[in-house]
Amino acid sequence: MEHTHAPIQADFFLGCLSPTGFRGYFHELARQPGLALWLIKAGPGCGKSTLMKQLAARGRGVVEHIHCSSDPDSLDGAIFWPEGCGIVDATAPHALDPAYPVAHEQVVSLYHTLNQAYLQENREEIQRLFDLCSRFQGRAARYVSAAGGILLDSRRTAACTTDFEKVRKEAARLAARYLPSLPGPGFACDRLLSAVTPQGRIVYSGTIAALTDRQVVLQDETGAASRLLLELLRDAALQKGHRVIVCWCPMAPGDKIDHLIFPDLRLAFVTANSWHPLHFEGQRTIRCVRFNTQPTLSCRRKRLRFNQKAAADLLEQASAMQASAKQNHDLLEEFYKAAADFSQVEAIGRETASAMGLPEPPADCAPAQNTL
Repeated sequence: MEHTHAPIQADFFLGCLSPTGFRGYFHELARQPGLALWLIKAGPGCGKSTLMKQLAARGRGVVEHIHCSSDPDSLDGAIFWPEGCGIVDATAPHALDPAYPVAHEQVVSLYHTLNQAYLQENREEIQRLFDLCSRFQGRAARYVSAAGGILLDSRRTAACTTDFEKVRKEAARLAARYLPSLPGPGFACDRLLSAVTPQGRIVYSGTIAALTDRQVVLQDETGAASRLLLELLRDAALQKGHRVIVCWCPMAPGDKIDHLIFPDLRLAFVTANSWHPLHFEGQRTIRCVRFNTQPTLSCRRKRLRFNQKAAADLLEQASAMQASAKQNHDLLEEFYKAAADFSQVEAIGRETASAMGLPEPPADCAPAQNTL
């Protein structure tokens, strides 16, 4: 992909609440070929997100904004494609330690910028707020787990009516048409394009528009057919030497692919349904009901409609619990903001930008405020 000086923002998540608890792809990111990583460590409200936003403003070409699913207005990371480097929040629940210290990963610590005496004086309230956050997140996780079980039932129900041999033939046709053979090995980058958040279900559809010009949309409510079709396309792409961004389903991470993005081909294969209603001008649409045995599927529609409503209600409650957790987290951040020396944080940000080889920010880019 040709890089321009003007930054192109691509929004992703790298972790989320899933039916099996928090699922992150931070360790997978550390194994991404050709990517040097900076791991930032600090408490809440110390300026991690602000620092990463300031670094992201320096980007050229494509800059991935990795959002926090517990607070989508905050960043968990920034990945700079032209420079081949990235910085991520390496604290819980996505704690990450260097596998190859200094040789591959650098640690950026902000802990020494904190007034320890102040935080220790307020230890009891800080512990109480941390515990409240954990309780609300735990409740949210149970709602997500219940919704995940219902959606899995829907997918298995639809799978019973799906002609998977037709799906395999369609995948082969699509691979032959859209994925030319290239020299060298292919590789996959794991991301999430959607997540359940305190703001409800969020889908970063603008990322697909920013990175692609051609979209093949798989209209599939349950994902029974698109799951296999996208797996086969991913495998074919890797065999043919392509770089592919694999966007997993937040309700079945590691098991079900929702979208495939090929930045170098300006191409995407995406799943569209009521959970992420995607539409692009000029798209090619494949309606996955064509792979179903219609009479068999029709007798199960009442069950599928019930499941869809029940899952939606559960996920709404999960978002409400996450919002309660965020309210307590915001109170917690106030203690750490009061304890942080932001002049030191800003100095560390400048040093980190230099070490990462990032250019100076645009003249019209005002410094980010310490509000996160």
